[in-house]
Amino acid sequence: MSVKAPKGIKTAAAGTVDKVKGTISKVPGPSSNPATNILIWDIATRGVVMIVGRQIEKAMLRMRYDQDKASDIVKGRTMVKSMTATGAARVASKSIPGLLAVTGALLAKTAFDRGYSKRESRRRGEKTLSDQAANAEE
Repeated sequence: MSVKAPKGIKTAAAGTVDKVKGTISKVPGPSSNPATNILIWDIATRGVVMIVGRQIEKAMLRMRYDQDKASDIVKGRTMVKSMTATGAARVASKSIPGLLAVTGALLAKTAFDRGYSKRESRRRGEKTLSDQAANAEE
C-alpha cells in the first residue's frame, strides 16, 4: 500500500530547491567558489569559538588562581585532553543517545571523584592542574 503525497508538495519542494540553489551562489566571501567561502567562514567561526572558550576557562580559573597560573593551566592542556573534550562535545551534540552517553560518563566521573574524601579529591585536582601548568612552561 503506497501513500501519495498531497498535491502541491512536489511543487513546493522544487521551489525550495531552486531557492537554495540561488542562495548558495550568493554566499558572500573572497572567493568566487561558494564552497571555499563556506570553508573560510567555518574555519573563522571555529577559531572564534576556540578563543572565546579559552577566555571563559581562564575567567573560571581566575576565581581560584592568579592570572598567570590560570593562563598556564589553559596553555598546558595536552592534545589528548583537548581532543577528548572536542570528541565528547561532538558526540553529545550529534544525537540524544550521544548526549545521554556523555552526560552519564560525566556523572560517573563525578561520583568517582566524590568517592574520595574532599581533601583527597581536591589534592588530586590541584596536582593535575599544577602538572598542566608546568606543561605550559616546557
